[in-house]
Amino acid sequence: MKVTTKKNEQVANMIFATIYPLYWNRLEKNGRTREDFHQVLEWFTGFNEEKLKSLIEEKVTYRTFFEEATLHPNSHMIKGVVCGYRIEEIEEEFTLYKQCRQMEKLIDELAKGRKMEKILRA
Repeated sequence: MKVTTKKNEQVANMIFATIYPLYWNRLEKNGRTREDFHQVLEWFTGFNEEKLKSLIEEKVTYRTFFEEATLHPNSHMIKGVVCGYRIEEIEEEFTLYKQCRQMEKLIDELAKGRKMEKILRA
């Protein structure tokens, strides 16, 4: 599938605080802990638990969320298909959309029980 400017803007304007509980509910149903979840988010974005809480309370958009993030140097290693989009084929002009899909890929891997070392590209 191809990313469009419209789709990129829709994702950019989504509020992280509304998506966070959906991610957490999925992980909890699959037996993962909040610590696992936050470890993955911190690895990917550089945000510790306190900063995540602050961003949730501020109701930041994904645009702001990723503008403030310091992505892990190995984030380029996150590849595969998420929601019909092959991450490594998302054009550079849609960086924010790509980052969002990379985060979703990490959460998918965590939900499926993949080992943490593999999720964190160690």
